[in-house]
Parts: sequence; C-alpha cells; structure tokens
Amino acid sequence: MKIRIPAAAAVMLIAALLLAACGSGEAPAANAGESVTIRLMSPWPHIGSLQNELVERIIEEYMDEHPGVTVSLEALENELYKDRLKVLSASNALPDVGFTWAAGFLDPYVEGGLFTPLDDLLEDELGGQFVAGTTEAYEKNGMTYAVPVELNIVPVFYNKDIFARCGLVPPQTFDDLKEVIRRLNEAGVTPIALGGKDAWTLSFWFMYLVDRVGGADLLDQSIAMSRFTDPRIVEAARLTQELVELDAFHDGFMGMSNEEAKAAFMAEKAAMFAIGTWEVPNYTTNPNVAESFKDKIGFFPFPLVEGGKGELNNWIGGPGLGLFVAENSKVKEEAKQFVAYFVKKWGERAVTEAGIIPATKVNTRSIHLPRMFSDLLNELRTANKVTLYADVQMKPVAAEEHYTLVQALFGGAVSPEEFARRQEMALIKSR
Repeated sequence: MKIRIPAAAAVMLIAALLLAACGSGEAPAANAGESVTIRLMSPWPHIGSLQNELVERIIEEYMDEHPGVTVSLEALENELYKDRLKVLSASNALPDVGFTWAAGFLDPYVEGGLFTPLDDLLEDELGGQFVAGTTEAYEKNGMTYAVPVELNIVPVFYNKDIFARCGLVPPQTFDDLKEVIRRLNEAGVTPIALGGKDAWTLSFWFMYLVDRVGGADLLDQSIAMSRFTDPRIVEAARLTQELVELDAFHDGFMGMSNEEAKAAFMAEKAAMFAIGTWEVPNYTTNPNVAESFKDKIGFFPFPLVEGGKGELNNWIGGPGLGLFVAENSKVKEEAKQFVAYFVKKWGERAVTEAGIIPATKVNTRSIHLPRMFSDLLNELRTANKVTLYADVQMKPVAAEEHYTLVQALFGGAVSPEEFARRQEMALIKSR
C-alpha cells in the first residue's frame, strides 16, 4: 500500500543521517576464497507472513547454490523495521541488503550517501525484467538506488451481475462512463463506491484524468517542475468535478472512509470501485469471501478521454518495497549478486506462493492462477507506463496539501483553476 512519510519523521531521519559520517561501518571485508556473510534485513516478521516464508526459501536456495555464502536474516514488523533502519543509518551500519520504499522514503538515505547505485544490475542481469515505469520510482539524480520487488496498480473493479442487469458493458471512453453512471442512477444503483474521508482514494480519479487528458508524463513532469497550472491539469480537475455533478458516487461519500466504501462494494451496493490490486485476493482467493461474490467481479482500465493523449495501458500505481545495497557494505559485489538472484526468484514465485504481484514481468502461461490475477499480470506485462501516486511523488508538505485540495475539489469548495494554482504554490514551497 502507499507509504506516507510524516514531515516530523522525515526531519528525524535526516537528522539521524547527519550523524552517519561518525559511524565506523566496520564490517569485515571479503577476500578471495573466504566465506562471505551477507546481512539481510526485512520488514516481514517470522510469524504469519507468507512473504517471510518466501524470503527464507529464497535464502536457503541461494546458499545451496552458492557454497561459502551465508545470508543472515533479521526480520522485523513493519514499523519496527523503519525505526531500526533509522538507528542503523545513524551509525552508518546498515545491513548489506535491505528493503526500502520509493520516492520520499528513499530521499534521505540517498542524500546521506547510504545506498549504492544499482544501475549496473539493471543494465546486465536484470535488464528488461521490470514492468515499465517501476524502477524510476527509485531513481534519484539519474541513478537507481533500489530495485522493486512488488507492484500495485489501480483498476476499476466492477460488478458484472449489476452491469448485466442494467444492460451495460465496461466503458471505453469517458463519455461511455458518463452514460453508465446515468443508467445506473436511473436503475437506483449507486454507480461508484468512494471514500472521500481518505483523500488518497479521491486522488486516483484525478490522476487518471490527468493521464487521459495530458498523457503518461504530464503528472510526473508537473510535480517535478512544480508547475501545476497547465491547462490540461485544469481540464482534468474540471472533469473530476463533472463526475461529482453526475452523482457518480454514494450520497455523503465525502464523509465515508475507504473501508466503508469497500464494504459497500462488497455488499453489492455500488457497481464500481477503483482501488489498488492489493484487494485482488478478496475477488479471487480469500476463503472468507463468498465464491458467488467473487464470480461477479471483473475489472477494466480507466476510460479514455476523447481528444486526450492518454492510453488504456497507462496505469496509476506504483512499486511497494524494493531492495537496496548499503554503500559501505564490505561485501558489496556479493550483495548485488544476491539482489539479482532474489529479484528473479521472487518474480517467479511471489504470485503463486504469496499472492503478491511482483514488479517484474510474469509469464502467466507457465503458471495456474485465478483468471483475474492472470489478466492483471498480462496488463502489467504490456503496460506502457505505471505512474507513481501523486502523493508519494510529492514531498510531505505538498502531499498533505494535495489531500486537502483534492477533497476541496470533490467537495466543490474550489474551482479547477484554484485547485491547480494552490497545488502549484504548495509544490514550490516544499522544494
């Protein structure tokens, strides 16, 4: 799921990094013919974690295939992991290999010189392995400081039974979507479940409209250059408000949480729900969800806007965790070899053994999966671009303002022009 870094936490981390130069980083160097120990730290604890089980199996296989190499694993719960990473960074004693999140989380570690670039892996052993647009989330100043292992995108899930009863098919264009909304309202069915209290879910709709109006790179460029008043962004904001005016969402949706919206969709009280693929197990393999419901759920890509530059195979989403190698590791080359091995094995087995969509391309013809899982993996394999969530791309202050503004946009409290102008000001201030 998306990672939000509070401003206070970011400040604490940067302060910790300033102490890094004082650390000794005295890990023993590896000499030819000597045994090597690679220290690995992960945010998946030992108990009740399919991810951890997979990590341990990959480690065992690696050590079996590489005599003389020992991979020592320290597995911690998610929040404890983050705290431990901060403590270790302060003394320049990071593990040889660890997991990191992208974008804002990555910045202080890169700025502190704690992660080593991994571009050589992308150009060699891992070349062509990743879904388009995933490795860029770990790129800073033209170099890549981690490689992703997991990925989520945001499809529009829909209830096939409701659509069939109303004589509807998945929309291909924005005009089609508006017609679907109109006919669902006429039938007394809420078109779209959406929890406006959690602003990041609102942002999905706006981000997709930015892409469909202005193309795959507009959002990235606008955030990077702190220029948000582009007419195409203003048009996307206008179309966002048009959906609200069409009664596309639940009555009172601005006061609903995402969990409440999810419950409404799963109770078949709404026909559509745009959410990340972390929800796919609820529509495929979760034993606690009725098979009769799972059979009714399909998905479609966000529709095209007539005259826009976006493409159906442009997705909003982003990688979750990625692997880094510590800059001061005394077994840096061995650590890189392990990372390359891990990424390949993880990509082959994450789907079938842990229900995770990896950031690497998966040959769905070689494994048996639920149809929806196979279809989503095929979409990722042929994706033109996966655009990282806007709030993750932005620095913390600008991201918080984005939540406020997108809620104001959906609530009709700001015009599209004012929304764009104020977001640009927040981006400039947070540079």
